[in-house]
Amino acid sequence: MSKQAILKLDEKEFEFPVIEGVEDEKAVDFRTLRSRTGYISYDEGYGNTGSCQSEITFVDGEQGILRYRGVPIEQLAESSDFLETSYMILYGNLPTREKLDQFRARIHDNAAVSPLMSEALKGMPKDSPPMGVLGCLLSAMSCYNPDLATNDRACDLENFDESAAAAIAQTATAAALSYRISIGLAGNQPDPSLSFADNFLHLMFSEEGKPYEPVAEVSRALDLMLLLHADHEQNCSTSTVRMVASGGANLFASVGAGSNALWGPAHGGANMAVIKMLEEIRESGDDGSRFIEQAKSGKSGKRLMGFGHRVYKSFDPRAKIIGKACDDLLNKMGIDDPCLDIARNLEKAALADDYFIARNLYPNVDFYSGIVLRALGIPVDMFTVMFAIGRMPGWVANWREIAMNPKGKINRPRQIYQGPAQRDYVPVEDRT
Repeated sequence: MSKQAILKLDEKEFEFPVIEGVEDEKAVDFRTLRSRTGYISYDEGYGNTGSCQSEITFVDGEQGILRYRGVPIEQLAESSDFLETSYMILYGNLPTREKLDQFRARIHDNAAVSPLMSEALKGMPKDSPPMGVLGCLLSAMSCYNPDLATNDRACDLENFDESAAAAIAQTATAAALSYRISIGLAGNQPDPSLSFADNFLHLMFSEEGKPYEPVAEVSRALDLMLLLHADHEQNCSTSTVRMVASGGANLFASVGAGSNALWGPAHGGANMAVIKMLEEIRESGDDGSRFIEQAKSGKSGKRLMGFGHRVYKSFDPRAKIIGKACDDLLNKMGIDDPCLDIARNLEKAALADDYFIARNLYPNVDFYSGIVLRALGIPVDMFTVMFAIGRMPGWVANWREIAMNPKGKINRPRQIYQGPAQRDYVPVEDRT
């Protein structure tokens, strides 16, 4: 007999089924709660509410576990790359050599953006926020790829292979193009001979007569950063993608909404906050030692950005991986940057200080990704854009889960109204 949960309300008992996940996660199925009892559940921020059953990503914050499609993130980081992992996130299984080659070719074939997009970018103010530009471009991809985005669910699913490749590839191309146009440079054309990470750096930094030259440690660090951000369960932006998709919106409209959700500083801006913190420490003449003592006092208002995590209570598994790549990158590039020296001081102190150890304030993925992006020369205001490029496979896969569910309902949360009770209209001349 399946498990049941019993709820007592108004001296009556109601039984509700229990759903169990493959990793022993448990949920009480309250889908009939309102119709049977007249009550709804209240859970501000949805922190204890399961909005869906998904097959994509598993996170256990207590144990520091992250798995894409069941495969531990440590194994993917060691043996895979961003595009191979993206294929698995999209389609459920690791690809054969033939399918992987076809997928890489499809990404390359869809990497070029419409010339009309370049013209549209030129019409935007030069100082436009990069995430604002990206959100516009992602939504506009429905216009630039009309055959792939119809808001007809059957048609959109039929074209999924191409639209998924376009979303992943053109997001990177558009991001680099918008950067170059903002500094008065012409865009570069994608180079199919390069890896995804190296092609992005080429699109960003190649100059006439001076093409970008790949460096193994650089390629590895950027590819890892993208891979580690590829999906992360039902976070703010991903759940936004699913909500928009539940209304039947096409892939580009849905991921555009996800991008705008990511823009918020509480979600996608954490690695930017890390660099801002490091620059403030440098400007004060500190090497990080004074800042740490101020943060520990709890009275200065100083906070260690990029340390600890809302989900991971013991350690962030992604941080261990990218931390090593970050060291390799800095050692290879030999960068003389006071902010990076301060970052290393903060990392060393936090990992050894009982104050931070007791509070689980360990360096997280945002700490290291901020350092990596700074070392690569990515402008700070583009850090969240880089997050979006990495997260695109997860957004696309979550859109597909919604689109492939013929019985899926449009998302429509309830609320508890706390405004004025019913009252009568008062003519304007009688109001005081």
